Amino acid sequence: MAVYDVFSVCELQIRGILVTQMKTKTRQQNVGHIGEDVAVKFLVKHGFALLERNYLKKFGEIDVICWKGGKVHFVEVKTVSRETVSRETLDEYRAEDNIHSSKLKRIGRTIEAYLSENDIKEDWEFHAVLVNLDKVKKIAKIRFLRDLII
Repeated sequence: MAVYDVFSVCELQIRGILVTQMKTKTRQQNVGHIGEDVAVKFLVKHGFALLERNYLKKFGEIDVICWKGGKVHFVEVKTVSRETVSRETLDEYRAEDNIHSSKLKRIGRTIEAYLSENDIKEDWEFHAVLVNLDKVKKIAKIRFLRDLII
């Protein structure tokens, strides 16, 4: 598990963008956006080249699309923080529990659309990056689940 200093990774989000976004987005959406920023930073640090973020179709969304090793990598990002999970469930809560079968089905359809629209014939993989934010300590713990089956 990687641990990153959220303050250095997402200083802009915490100091400026987050304050602006709170007027138009829910707290959970803001936490999700920060988590995606942390995940992208993690992926780039590990040799992935960012192709696209938040690829949206009416039936689903792909958070991050990257390229590495001759393959397209589709990444689902799940973020939790002490603010988005009640104290009673914080110790038991696992972000990956939100990647359920219906979500995977929507992601699969969205991946097919992206591959078709961009005429991509190369191999591809699906991953999840799980981000646990501690805004008090200003750190993020990251787990990278590779090559998941859809």
